[in-house]
Formats: sequence, structure tokens, C-alpha cells
Amino acid sequence: MAKDQNTFIEAVKKSYAPKGSSIYLGAGILDGNIVAEAEVNIPLRMMNRHGLIAGATGTGKTRTLQLIAEQLSDAGVPVFMLDVKGDLSGLNKAGTPNPKLVERGEALKKPFMPSEFPVELYSLSGKLGATMRATVSEFGPVLLGKILDLNDTQTGVLAAIFKYADDQKMAMVDLEDLKKLLGYLSDGDGAAEIKEDYGKISSSTSGTILRKIVSIEQQGLGTLFGEKSFDTEDLYQKVDGKGVISLLNISDVQNQPSLYSTFLLSLLAEIFNSLPEAGDLDQPKLVFFFDEAHLLFNNSSKAFLEQIEQVIRLIRSKGVGVFFCTQAASDVPESVLGQLGNRVQHALRAFTPNDADALKKTVKTYPKSDFYEIETILTSLGTGQALITVLNEKGIPTEVVATHLTPPRSVMGPMSNIDCEELMKTSDIFKKYQEAINPESACEILTARINQKMKEHETQQEIIQEQKTTKATKPEKSMLEEALNAPITRQIGREIVRGIFGMITGKKTRTNSGGLFGF
Repeated sequence: MAKDQNTFIEAVKKSYAPKGSSIYLGAGILDGNIVAEAEVNIPLRMMNRHGLIAGATGTGKTRTLQLIAEQLSDAGVPVFMLDVKGDLSGLNKAGTPNPKLVERGEALKKPFMPSEFPVELYSLSGKLGATMRATVSEFGPVLLGKILDLNDTQTGVLAAIFKYADDQKMAMVDLEDLKKLLGYLSDGDGAAEIKEDYGKISSSTSGTILRKIVSIEQQGLGTLFGEKSFDTEDLYQKVDGKGVISLLNISDVQNQPSLYSTFLLSLLAEIFNSLPEAGDLDQPKLVFFFDEAHLLFNNSSKAFLEQIEQVIRLIRSKGVGVFFCTQAASDVPESVLGQLGNRVQHALRAFTPNDADALKKTVKTYPKSDFYEIETILTSLGTGQALITVLNEKGIPTEVVATHLTPPRSVMGPMSNIDCEELMKTSDIFKKYQEAINPESACEILTARINQKMKEHETQQEIIQEQKTTKATKPEKSMLEEALNAPITRQIGREIVRGIFGMITGKKTRTNSGGLFGF
């Protein structure tokens, strides 16, 4: 196995020397020594070829996310990241030099230069940043079924409810709309109305779905659904030429992994649906970091995984890169893993049989190296070091290099509560989504329909009692007719098309009030 340092430097330069804009990751390590001349870079134009950042807890994955996000921002590329513990908000503040950072900079021959980056804070609850919402109609039955932990039969019933709402041009904005439709279609006139075209909904199935919805509401997570729903255009902002780093803080909903992982997938699918084909760009339009990626794939059906694979495969051509962050490469299905051209693997530990199995599987995903025993190097990497292979400008996998990573230039930790509050107070995005609105939707339309039927029944009873034989005069316009002729339903009366995951495709049309009026 070749160990000559000059040979090593030449091999790394041949693979990683940037011919255009690039992300600098660090310098190669050979025989335990940092070789500053062996620089490891990812070409910026290859950042839409997706990637994997993996490694055991405490090995530095979060800081790798941070340093890549910083350099993307510098290049004017917007970034979206999941902030699991709330400790990435420090990106908004310049870091403070300390002996360890100075030492790392000297070892890499890259002096530590503190810098701050534009950040937007988001939250699913609305407590830790601008509220990210989606209407129930936009979310679709497949992803909602995953959040509610429904089985195939229950998800099928949910799909029928969505189909009925789409056919009737009823917008489902929040969970109240869904509950109202569920109750209406599983009993009485509503059940009779859908029996032939949509099938019967059993009381046990409707009861189970209702209980799951109520459970979500009781946990305070019903705010996820409503208006104003999040507009993905807000992810493409720049400030003073730097790409804005959008952070979704889920520290207050960490105990709901299926909720936030599914919401992230819906966001990614909406980005996919809304962007035109872009071809090969010099730099991506957006890079999306999917932390805790294993949660997305756990207990997912084959059909669901196939749709995830389709999104990942096709979104590249729209100028969007997706990086999955997890503990081991084996957490990601092979069909998705095969599409991740950029790999940053932090240390793996083999403390248990499962750890040893994950290590062996990871080793098999790397090409043979002239400089390392892959299994040995993976277990001996220190914090802030990683085994890296990426795609060069020609799309060819690079030499596998153990790399001493450059440190982030911003604060490696959370902002203070005071700074976070000040950032939210001055944010136009926070103000835009701060207030929830309740436009007329399925709940109001169905209430009007039920009230009208009751009114008609009372009138019929009066006619029978009075034994009138004269022809009934034309009734005044009903509440239902008024609702159907109102601006919201006139504008929602376009054809609704659902694509990946049963989500609505096409650009949404909104009024100044932010309501969902069309598709």
C-alpha cells in the first residue's frame, strides 16, 4: 500500500483541485499526519448531486453541516437545515478565536477568520421561529397518513376523503376541516352520498382516524396545519449577496420524529413540484440538509420509499441538492444511497454486534484505496475528522481521503434567547407567518350544507302539515349556494391535480389575506 507523501499529495490534487468555485472541507491525513497541501474540496456545481454526512454521535457531524452551510452561503447559495437541538442558530454570530481553533487553522495553513451569516429561524409550533404551516389539502393523504400512523386501510379511507374534497372543490385548511368531513362522510346523508362513488367508511375506521387526529391536537401540534401556509419561495433569499440559511428548530417537538421528518419530506416534495427544470448549473439554487434521516425511512412501505427515491433522483435536475445526515450509511436504503455522490463519513464505533455490522456495510460502499485500510481508518478517526469521497467536475468519484476538517467560522452553539427573540422581532418572514388566519373552507361549507338540509326538512314538514298543493316557489339562495359562489370557492374551482405523495402539484394562488384559493 503506497504511503509516499508526495504521491499522496499528487493523488489528492488530481482528484480535488478545484477548477471553479468549490467548498473547502479540509486537508488530507496520511499516517496520522495532516498534509495541508492535500486540500479536499467539493466543486460547487456538484452540490446538486446530493450527499451523505454520517458518523457516530459526538464525532462532529453537526459542525460539518455548519461549515458546508457557511461556504454555501458565502457563494450566494441559500440553505435549508433541520436544527434538531437548536444549536445551529449560532451561524448568525461570528465565532470567537480560541487556542483550539487557532491550532486547527495553523495545521491546515488556513488562518481562522470569524464570520457571521444571514439566518432565518422557523418552527413547527411557532414558538421558536416563524411558523411553518401547510394546509391539509396541500399536505395530501399519504404524508398525513404517515404522521397519524395509519395503516394501509385507514390511509385508503383518508385518500377517499381527500378525493371527495377535491371533487367538491372544498379546501381543507386545518384539522377541523378534516374532522368535519370525516364525520359527515361516515354517517347519515354524507355516507349515503359517497357510498357508490367512494365506498363506505366504517364507524370503527372513522373513529380510529378521529382519535389519531385528536391525539395530534392534544400534543399542541395542530398548528402545523392552517393558513398562512409556508411559501417555498421564501427559501431562496439572499442578504448582501450571501445565501440565507433557513433553520427549522424542532427542539420542542423532538419526541415527534414522524411529524417533523414527514413535514421535511413534504417541503422537499413541494420544492420539487414548484421548480422548473434547470439542467446543469454552475451552482445549485438551494441545498437541503435532511438531518436524522433514518427517521424518514423507518417503517416506510415499499411504495413510499419508491416515491422518496423518485424525488431524490429528479430534483437534481431542478438545481437542488439534498444531503442526508445520519449515523451510518446503512440507515439509508440502497436505492437512495446510490444517488448520493458526495460522502462525508465521520468515525464509526464497533461497540456492539449491530455497530460491527454497520461498519462492514459502510466499508463495502467505498472504493479501494491505495493509502488506507478503510475499516481501520473509519474506527480511528478523531472528532472533526472524516473519510471523504465526492464527485469532481466531471462527475467522477474522487480518491478516498481521510480529512482533517476546517472549523466553522461562526459560533458553534445556539444564540442566546435574547438574540433569538431580537432576530425574530426584526424578521419580515416571522411577521408574515406570525398570525394564523381561518378562511372559509370545508368546515364552513359543510356546516352550511347541513343547516340547509335541516331547513329544507323543516320546510317540508310544514308543507305536509299544512297540506299545501300549490307548487313551491323558487327558494331564496341558500347558504350553501352563497358559499359556493363566494370568492374562495369560485377560485378554488379549478382542477386539482395531485402528484408525488398525493400532494397538490402546480403553483398555489393566494390572495392578499394568504388564503388557499386555487392551484
